[in-house]
Parts: sequence; structure tokens; C-alpha cells
Amino acid sequence: MLHHIEIYVSNIDASYAFWETILARIGYKETSAWDDGFTLRRKREAYLTFVQVSDKYKNHKYHRSGVGLNHIAFKIEERSEVDSMRQYCVENSIPMLYDDRYPFASGIKDYYALFVEDPDRIKIEFVAGH
Repeated sequence: MLHHIEIYVSNIDASYAFWETILARIGYKETSAWDDGFTLRRKREAYLTFVQVSDKYKNHKYHRSGVGLNHIAFKIEERSEVDSMRQYCVENSIPMLYDDRYPFASGIKDYYALFVEDPDRIKIEFVAGH
């Protein structure tokens, strides 16, 4: 079972504004915070920690198509919750991926999902029922 994920970010304030608000919509809460980072967790599930990258590595830009993490997917129970998350993203100018094919961007008819990007262009998926 997954214990936690730690993600280094280019701007901790922008990442906090994004991640804390979007994940609060699906039950995540801040459980720890310090000058250079914060942790979000839902119930007793695996937690996510975000840390400001050190200046030494700040010029190493992330790209999901390179070696490393491609995306993070969060399970949501109902399709209506995915629709609500999409509306939230529209209202808050959060970049959405494959929006022209929403909600079946994966090409699978029963795979109902929303794909968005965080401030560092990490792809996040919210999928109903799978």
C-alpha cells in the first residue's frame, strides 16, 4: 500500500494555492506546514507532501513526457463530482487537458475523467468510479 508521495515544486505559494483548494473538494486537509512545504491528507490514506525545490535544482524543469512521474490520478465516487470539479476548474482558470474530449478523453466509454495541470504542469486526473 502506498504510504506517501513527495513532490518538489518551483513555487510553494502557487502550489499551495492550487493543491490545497482543489484537493479540499475531495476531502483532503492540510496536516502539516512549514516555510518550505506542506502536507495534505484524506482520512488515513496516503498523504502528499509538497516541498519548495532548492535553488540548485530550480532550473531543471519538469515535463511529464520525460523520465519520472507522468500524472497522479484521484478516484472520485460519482460522475457528478467530476463534473463539479470541472466547473470549479473553469471558474478558477485551471488549465484543463483534452477538454474537447471531456469526459471520455481516454477513449474508453465508461472511463469518466477530468485531466488538469498544476502550476508546474504536473498532470492530475480525477476519475469517477474506477
